Amino acid sequence: MLIGRTATLDRTAAKQVRPVSYRRRRLLSALGWAVFALCFVALAAALVDILTLVVGRGAESLNVTLFTTPTNGVSGGLLNAIEGTAVITFGSVLLAAPIGIGAGVYLSEYASGWLSRVARYLADVLVGVPSIVLGLFGYIVMVVYLGWHFSVLAGCITLAIMILPYITRTTELAMGSVSPALRESAYALGASDAAVILRVLLPACRRPVLTGVLVATALSMGETAPLIYTVGWSNYLWKGHLTHEPAAYLTYVIWSFINEPFASAHALAFAAALLVTVFALLITVAARLLIPHRDEH
Repeated sequence: MLIGRTATLDRTAAKQVRPVSYRRRRLLSALGWAVFALCFVALAAALVDILTLVVGRGAESLNVTLFTTPTNGVSGGLLNAIEGTAVITFGSVLLAAPIGIGAGVYLSEYASGWLSRVARYLADVLVGVPSIVLGLFGYIVMVVYLGWHFSVLAGCITLAIMILPYITRTTELAMGSVSPALRESAYALGASDAAVILRVLLPACRRPVLTGVLVATALSMGETAPLIYTVGWSNYLWKGHLTHEPAAYLTYVIWSFINEPFASAHALAFAAALLVTVFALLITVAARLLIPHRDEH
C-alpha cells in the first residue's frame, strides 16, 4: 500500500512539474532561435552591403583599358596585377598540391606511426598560424637570408606553406571516406600498396581532393600580407624571373590604392576587389559542383 501510494504521488508531482519545465524549454528554445536569427540577419546585411558596394563601384570601373594596360602609378590598368595574381596563385598551388596530397595519403594509410602523429599535429598548428607571420618568415629566410629579394618564387613558397595543411587534411578525410571493402578487394586481387593508392583509392576520392585544392586556390588568391613581405610590388609586367624581380597582384591594389587620395586609385581598388571576388566565387562554385553526391560513395 505504501509503495503504491508513493508511486501515485510521484506521478502526480511529475504531471505538475512537466508543463512548467516544458514551457520553460520551449521559451528558451524560441529565445535562442530568435537571437540566432537576429545575428544571421545582421551578418547577412553586412555581407550584402559589402558585396553591393564592391559590385557597384567595381562595375563602374570596368573598361577595356583595365585588362590591356599595366598600372601607371595610381592610374592605368590592372594587366600586370591580373597576370601576377595568376602566376603566384598557380605557382603556390603547383608547389602545395603534390606535397599536400602525398601527405594526406600518408596520414590516411599509415596513421599508426609516430611520424604521422607529428605531421598531423604540425598541420593543425600551421592552420592557426597568421598569414602575416608566414610572410615575415618568408621575408627573413628567402628575401634576406637567401638573397632572392622580392620575387615570385618567394611568394609562391610562402603561400604554398600556408595552404599546404588545408590540402593535406582534405585529402586525409577524403581517403578515409573510401569504403574499406574497396581496399580489401584490391588487395585480394594481389595489388601492391602503390597500385591500391594510385589506381583505386585516389580515383575513388578524386572529387573531394580536387575540391580541397580549389578551396586552397581561392584562399591563396585572397591573401595580401604574405605577398607584401615576399613579392613586393611592380608597375610592370612579369618578365619570367623567379627571383630578384618583384611582381604585381590584385590584393595589393585593394590594400594600397584605396588609401590614396585620388579617384583613379579608388577606381582601380574597387575594380581589383570585384575581380578577386568574381574569381574566388567561380572557384568556390566549381568546388561545390565537384563535391560528390552521397550515392557515389
